[in-house]
Amino acid sequence: MTLRTVSVTRYVTPLREGGSLPAIVEADDDGLYVLKFRGAGQGAKALIAELVAGELARLAGLPVPEIVFAELDAGLARTEPDPEIQDLIRLSSGGLNLALDYLPGSVTFDPLAMQPDAALASRIVWFDAFVTNLDRTPRNANMLVWHGRLWLIDHGAALYFHHQWDGAPAPSQSTFPLIKDHVLLPFATQLEAADAEMAALFTPERIAGVVALIPDDWLADETAFADRAARRQAYADYFARRLQAPRAFAEEAQRAQAAHV
Repeated sequence: MTLRTVSVTRYVTPLREGGSLPAIVEADDDGLYVLKFRGAGQGAKALIAELVAGELARLAGLPVPEIVFAELDAGLARTEPDPEIQDLIRLSSGGLNLALDYLPGSVTFDPLAMQPDAALASRIVWFDAFVTNLDRTPRNANMLVWHGRLWLIDHGAALYFHHQWDGAPAPSQSTFPLIKDHVLLPFATQLEAADAEMAALFTPERIAGVVALIPDDWLADETAFADRAARRQAYADYFARRLQAPRAFAEEAQRAQAAHV
């Protein structure tokens, strides 16, 4: 499993609705991307969450825009008048950032305008509970509708356990009560079937393939582990333990859906 790497050639415009100031950029393949800066907000950990959750979702057949690594030149800051953005570009240059394919003409998902089928909604709710994604609520759906299809974006808030790692195993068997606020929960009436289907897709080999995508330098800021390989393995171990039956997060999602009805 590999990702393409592009070089950013032009900074187009900031997306100020994002807390970490993502931006629309143009790359050397003439494509437009939504760039997530390594120097913003939660730093590399947000990019790890974006990468790992996004590629796990793709592995499960969920619709995610293409994710690419993006090289950024500090010289692009010269054309940006906003000092905050200038600093962000400089902080993020000299290494890999992350970007998602820009979907022109897409609109934010509105459950009043589009009701996804129960199977897809159930798979998305299960997945977000699996990766502890707390940012798919009615207030901020983080889903787009493009060509009549749902697309999942912005997974930087997932895997929130890694912001407090101390080298001990992460609490992989914890429930995820925040799933009660998921924007698709009312439509997720097939969670039991989704649990069986989705859990079977995430084999240790597939999880290891996704975790292997994390660039080494994104793992360098964690002092609780012996080395980068140990931290990378800790991610894979976390997911493996989380998938062991009975899955507390899946049971919590089913209880939340039943209570919602």
